[in-house]
Amino acid sequence: MYFCFMKELNKELMAGSLAPMILLILNRQESYGYEIIQQITNKSGGKLNIAEGTLYPVLKKMEEKEWLKSHWKRIDGGRARKYYVLTDKGQNELDQQMSQWNFINNIIDKLCSPQNATLMKQSVITLI
Repeated sequence: MYFCFMKELNKELMAGSLAPMILLILNRQESYGYEIIQQITNKSGGKLNIAEGTLYPVLKKMEEKEWLKSHWKRIDGGRARKYYVLTDKGQNELDQQMSQWNFINNIIDKLCSPQNATLMKQSVITLI
């Protein structure tokens, strides 16, 4: 198994990962921006913190693509919050993205298998 101790998450990897994370959260239930940020932070054990300035433009683009719908809701007389809901189009997009993620993840798993790790070590020794 391959273990990675992250110093900093690659920005391109993060950008490509945010949309499916949002879709997965909204697949379970409607949510508002700050709650989405909190769910990602909690699921990452506090290691991944999404700034509001990063999240809201992504939500807006997803809404423009009709993956999400939004509505304002006031809970218990508090401040109104904009809640996001996954649409059928968003569900289809989530299914496609998860299929692609699973495909890539399987390739990475195969490349990181003990057999491949042994071959890579042998190649390194041969090169030295």
